Amino acid sequence: MQVPEVDPAITKPPMPTQSLYEQDFYAWTQTQTKWLRDQQWNHLDLPNLIEEIESLGKQQRQELRNRLSVLIGHLLKWEYQPQRRSRSWLATLRIQRRDTLHLLNDNPSLKPYLEEALQDTYENARDLAMAETDFPDETFPRTCPYPFTEILDSNFYPSEPSALTNMLMD
Repeated sequence: MQVPEVDPAITKPPMPTQSLYEQDFYAWTQTQTKWLRDQQWNHLDLPNLIEEIESLGKQQRQELRNRLSVLIGHLLKWEYQPQRRSRSWLATLRIQRRDTLHLLNDNPSLKPYLEEALQDTYENARDLAMAETDFPDETFPRTCPYPFTEILDSNFYPSEPSALTNMLMD
């Protein structure tokens, strides 16, 4: 049985790594991973490796903001357009809450960022609610009307009760 050849890009010293990073990001990640595992510290592309690790942290913050925007936007729709409530809205609220809680459990250091994230995302949540309800800007509060405890509470649904949420209790 013939042993497959190792990709030369993985075994070359650091010089081609800079261009590899720009030309083929996936190959660059595989090269960096191999050198880390083999403890070949002098071959690592440290500037780009540092940048990518920092980027991973920023992605977690962005994911939190995105989930909160969708979640709060749907809470606003739920409250201001009760006649249009649907299983789809309910599912979105439940999924976004669960996924947000999972994200926070997996990344507990994001918890101190919650207040800032709420301020950053509420404008997007309002835009989502306005676009999907066709209600004017003045309809929705300028600041988020829900505290984090309610936003993430699986039993919280603003406004009057709904037959849809009553189904959850059965």
